[in-house]
Amino acid sequence: QVQLVESGGGLVQAGGSLRLSCAASGRTVSNYVMGWFRQAPGKERELVARITPTWSGGTTYYVDSVKGRFTISRDNAKNAVYLQMNSLKPEDTAVYYCTVRISINTDYWGQGTQVTVSS
Repeated sequence: QVQLVESGGGLVQAGGSLRLSCAASGRTVSNYVMGWFRQAPGKERELVARITPTWSGGTTYYVDSVKGRFTISRDNAKNAVYLQMNSLKPEDTAVYYCTVRISINTDYWGQGTQVTVSS
């Protein structure tokens, strides 16, 4: 079992920044792909960013709408993953979820953290 706890969400004006954190417990997650998803009201959950394990290069992926504004990173010593969000836009408003893929059939999710960007 893996427990993921997100923090760092909140209300920010357009153009502002937030840093989301996701702390994992119950298992070391440094060997697994981790990611951030988001879900806005009335929309499907979408992958925002993901990062591969450090030993495989720490390769990152971003959805087009956040490229150049968001940065995903991981701290293996802290068993954590982060999402730095800059130049936030109202359309970034959503609940953001942290996830870790332990195997092809096993994903763990956090409870989510609300990000609201006002115009």
